[in-house]
Amino acid sequence: MNRRELLKRSAAFGFVAGIPLAAGKLFAGASTPRPDNSTDKDRSSRANPLVPPANGAIPVAFVISDGAVVIDFAGPWEVFQDVHDAQGHGFFNLYTVAETTKPVTASAGLKIVPDYTFQTAPSPKVVVIPAQNGESAAMLEWIRKSARTADVTMSVCTGAYVLAKTGLLSGKAATTHHSAYSEFAMQFPDIELKRGARFVEDGNLASSGGLSSGVDLALRVVERYYGRERAEKTADMMEYQGQGWLNPNSNQVYAKARVSTDAHPVCPVCEMDGDPALKSVYKGKNYYFCSPDHKEKFDRAPAKFAGA
Repeated sequence: MNRRELLKRSAAFGFVAGIPLAAGKLFAGASTPRPDNSTDKDRSSRANPLVPPANGAIPVAFVISDGAVVIDFAGPWEVFQDVHDAQGHGFFNLYTVAETTKPVTASAGLKIVPDYTFQTAPSPKVVVIPAQNGESAAMLEWIRKSARTADVTMSVCTGAYVLAKTGLLSGKAATTHHSAYSEFAMQFPDIELKRGARFVEDGNLASSGGLSSGVDLALRVVERYYGRERAEKTADMMEYQGQGWLNPNSNQVYAKARVSTDAHPVCPVCEMDGDPALKSVYKGKNYYFCSPDHKEKFDRAPAKFAGA
């Protein structure tokens, strides 16, 4: 069964289905109405509502570079593409943006040809920033510029580092992958790190925890635009059983910093399990690391991590 057949069958049962839109037809349906089925009362009662356009789909830009983590952008991509009416008209138009249109090598070697460059990309209303390795000055400037008119600029996982480097998060709250809590807090002391948050919203900025948390933040964005029922139907269409999008503080299992012992060593850089074979001694105390890279990072500035 292809996605169009799935759409027809799902529509018959009252579900919302999805059909991917070709990048070349990104704004082909700009005159198609995009109804918000919630009432004015529904909209006013939900937290931080966003107003969808009267006509046309909401443009969503995914900012990518080498090392982009696939689930960080593919999870939200799937959420937004699955928000459709019964006729298959998408409520969101999705596209990728990078410094050039040369193929980007994402995690595990996935090759992606970006749809637009920073010079040619349409102005987005939602910006998605996954974890990645290749952020540049041009990327940071494009994010700053786009965030001025976007409804939501959201990071997923350690994409929070990219968003933080723009300066937009200064004085605001954010979260990231739990393995990056300590280092993020040290690198960006002017940002209020929310440990144990599935996602954090602060004005028109939002950040989510690691990996699958981006799905929840995307569902939350759908809810802000189109209401709880539409978001629930989208999750149902995806057979997504997670409830994190209903509770921004649902990552509480990661809220408390782990304590390292010789019996159960914890890496002082990322709080992941330490390897007894990777040890450094600082001021008479043993420190164990999850990887040689983190051992090297600690050895360059042990006081920084030992006192974290």
